[in-house]
Amino acid sequence: MNKFSLYILFLVGFSITSCVPTKDLVYLQKKDNSKPETVESIVSKPYRLQTNDVLSVQLKAIDPKLVEIFNQTSVAGVGGTGAESGLYFNGYTVDDHGNIRLPLLGELNVLGFTIDETRQKIENKLKEEFFKEQAHIFVTVKLSGFRYTINGEVGSTGTKVLFQEKVNILEAIANSGDIQITGNRKDVKVIRRFPQGSETFSIDLTDSNAINSPVFYLQPNDYIYVKPLKQKTWGTGKTGLESLSTIITLISLVTTTLVLINR
Repeated sequence: MNKFSLYILFLVGFSITSCVPTKDLVYLQKKDNSKPETVESIVSKPYRLQTNDVLSVQLKAIDPKLVEIFNQTSVAGVGGTGAESGLYFNGYTVDDHGNIRLPLLGELNVLGFTIDETRQKIENKLKEEFFKEQAHIFVTVKLSGFRYTINGEVGSTGTKVLFQEKVNILEAIANSGDIQITGNRKDVKVIRRFPQGSETFSIDLTDSNAINSPVFYLQPNDYIYVKPLKQKTWGTGKTGLESLSTIITLISLVTTTLVLINR
């Protein structure tokens, strides 16, 4: 076998290994170590409020005038448009001490409380200090959108906001234009903040067991990073057609080089 044939074999082998295989692109595959298919309840821990969270607090009563001072009015036209900017300017932000500042109630510590615990705390304080039982006070507390940040090999990077209470990582990725073909679905990083600091998790989205991961369901302010595959670093074809083009280009280059050397 001459040197030219060896070059060809090397180039073909290299190009084949540089393609991104289908098994690296499909989400939630049934793998050898996967559990049998059974219906299991997935219990996610309730989110506990942290500093810089923005809350929407709404009150209702039999007489709307009684709670008028507590309810935010839309200021979407100030500094931006849409519901997100309105809640930013008119919501209640958890400050560095873990407090929110409400009309009449003043400072109220909510750091480490769940949304439901915060609602109960506000409701009880209002009933104790301002309203009788006959007023039928009804309190609603929500986060001002589910905020997360995503970076790396996805269609659209940046900070995203979804107006829903629960978001799983596949929904977040779909909302960001999906992972590109050069993205590593087997090792997606999720950085999560806790009161004591941040922790980094890894999740394999090609494995059906990913739904049991503690980061399958995101928490507000999670940071998602999708690493590039080695094929992107190599700069070779991601598909068979691109690899074929790479092979033809390299063969032409090798052939030209050998002709020039043998002259």
